[in-house]
Amino acid sequence: MKYRREKSIRTSIRRTNKMEEQTEMTFWDHLEALRWMILRCLIALAIFLAAGFFFMPYLFEHVVMAPCRDDFFLYRAIAGLASHTSVVPEFLNKPFHVEVINIKLSSQLFMHFTLSFWLAFLCTFPYLVYEVWKFICPALYSNEKRGIRAAFLFGTVMFFIGCAVGYAIVFPMTLRFLYTYQLSPDISNQLALDSYMDNFLMLIFMMGIVFELPLVSMLLSRLGILYRSFFSKYRRHAIVAIMILSAVITPSTDPFTLMVVFVPIYILWELSAFLVRAKKK
Repeated sequence: MKYRREKSIRTSIRRTNKMEEQTEMTFWDHLEALRWMILRCLIALAIFLAAGFFFMPYLFEHVVMAPCRDDFFLYRAIAGLASHTSVVPEFLNKPFHVEVINIKLSSQLFMHFTLSFWLAFLCTFPYLVYEVWKFICPALYSNEKRGIRAAFLFGTVMFFIGCAVGYAIVFPMTLRFLYTYQLSPDISNQLALDSYMDNFLMLIFMMGIVFELPLVSMLLSRLGILYRSFFSKYRRHAIVAIMILSAVITPSTDPFTLMVVFVPIYILWELSAFLVRAKKK
């Protein structure tokens, strides 16, 4: 009986080893898988690039240029708030319209391609993350798969939330303050297309990156580098630093505009403090 059991165990081990040998990929197999992964990503990017190029005139008029007009949803919400309180700064109560001009012959054509690419990148970003995950997944243990899957998902969601905050709050407030600021009443403001788009893309993607702070904090905590005590110890310093950062992003002197940018970033700080581990005593 004992001999049969030992023989069965040896047979099972041989079968397991044989299956591992069959499923183990060589270096060239990995290169082939990488090649197909890159090819699928490029095909997806090309499809969304073509679709983005086709729909870009409509999206440019109703989405990209929307913060230039008084009927933007954030401006309407602030106007409604201004009728009930006096904390809204004066520059937000005035009629607003941005005159965007083009001073280079080929700028509009190149801008069409540039915006189509960034739109395609945003639309395919979740699929790109999925392809990367599928490529590295076979090399991970089950517990590692759960952790990295959660990190990929959480990071992707936070990036899109950050971009949405940048588009809906940070960029419109920055644009409205800087465009209405006057050093002299004899100077009229006109905004070049390149300048508008540079600030539009920079602030939106910058907020997407800033919103990865909780993910970075969580990963540093898992590595034993960052603990919850750090956030408690330096909370006052963080408030001052976030205030300075908010003042740089929206260089306004009124507290309302400053708090509109300060609050989302401070929430990120507190969310990071919640996600990290407490140091074991």
